[in-house]
Amino acid sequence: MIIVGSLVIVCVMLLLGVSVFVAFGAVLMFIAVFGDQSITGYLPTGATGLRSLVLLAIPLFMIAGGVMERGRIAAPLVAIAEMFVGHLKGGLSAAAVLACGVFGSIAGSANSTLTCIGGIMLPHLKKANYPEGKSAALLVAASPLGLLIPPSANHILYGWVAQQHVLKCFLSTVIPAFILITLLIITNHFMLRKHDEIKLSERPSPFFPALKAQGRVAGPALMMPIIILGGIYGGIMTPTEAAGIAVVYAIPVAIYFYRGLTWRGLMETFQKSGITIGVVMIMIFMVLIVSDNLIAQGAPQIAQQMVYSVSDNPIVILLMINVVMILIGMLMDDISGLLLSTPILLPIAQSVGMDPIHFAAVIGVNLGMANITPPTAPLLYLGAQVSETPVAKMLWPTLIFIIFAWLPTLMLTTFVPSVALWLPELLLG
Repeated sequence: MIIVGSLVIVCVMLLLGVSVFVAFGAVLMFIAVFGDQSITGYLPTGATGLRSLVLLAIPLFMIAGGVMERGRIAAPLVAIAEMFVGHLKGGLSAAAVLACGVFGSIAGSANSTLTCIGGIMLPHLKKANYPEGKSAALLVAASPLGLLIPPSANHILYGWVAQQHVLKCFLSTVIPAFILITLLIITNHFMLRKHDEIKLSERPSPFFPALKAQGRVAGPALMMPIIILGGIYGGIMTPTEAAGIAVVYAIPVAIYFYRGLTWRGLMETFQKSGITIGVVMIMIFMVLIVSDNLIAQGAPQIAQQMVYSVSDNPIVILLMINVVMILIGMLMDDISGLLLSTPILLPIAQSVGMDPIHFAAVIGVNLGMANITPPTAPLLYLGAQVSETPVAKMLWPTLIFIIFAWLPTLMLTTFVPSVALWLPELLLG
């Protein structure tokens, strides 16, 4: 009864538009009144969890992403991508996808990626006569690359909850991210093939001197992922230390090199990031307590029994896990969805032979896709605000990108283990 009641309360309150941490607070009240065990025994778990050094990387990466977003650090990255593909039909929108991937690898946030790259690319796309709804939908579909290309706050959390190697979790979604980038560009190309009104940008001539000049401008921005990822995978720094370095590096680059941020703007960025961080940490605290209580009530075992009562076929079980994760991701943000689904669904995935690092990739792709899947897709509505485009114009193109880019990526990631495991095993053993 407690498990069913908790899930019903969460689903109903989230569908009504209540904040995630308030919804889980209501679940805690329900457990306190009707549960057999006191929730006070689980409060230290939430408090202890928040003291983890690993979690410190999340607010630091959020601050770094905020500094980059307001500091014009992404603009030269976009310019380089445009130099390579802007002269091709659909090339400018392909440059937007590539820019989302590069920026996402630094910021580690889908929201920051969509806001920043959307603000830069959408005026260019509009000027070149790209169809408004399709351009906005493409950026929405590409923005979760910030969750897949390392460093990713989601995989820091997953590694912490599942007690797995964080660097292996990072690497598990690299190949799925490249598959997704390729499929998004191909799908977008076919969607634009009949739009003859699109204007193509001229390829710089001579190309290599122009590329060299633009490379000098983009150098400080390009150095950021090299420093962060090189430091992490070179064993020089932990993800938390790398997040701190990212903040220290991004501030002077944004203020003094690209001059997109002032000291006053930096304080505003800290304030905005602080509010977001506070909400995230309260949410993590609430979800941890609810999750631990559900585990104590036997939720993973009950979920496993329910799944096996339907089928014991591994393929069917994995499909059911995917459906559940997509539904969870449609109801709540990616962090809450990850914290709630990992302890319940990971044991089921392991029971059919799935490696926990493989599951890290599956949950990453699932939650990324869920964030753009109607009707409750948070990134879809954010994209409508950023692009000033009605959601109705974006809906069908978004669904096409989900069907022909995200779903094939999810199926490959789920049923071809090497897609997720090859790179972690190659680099880390």
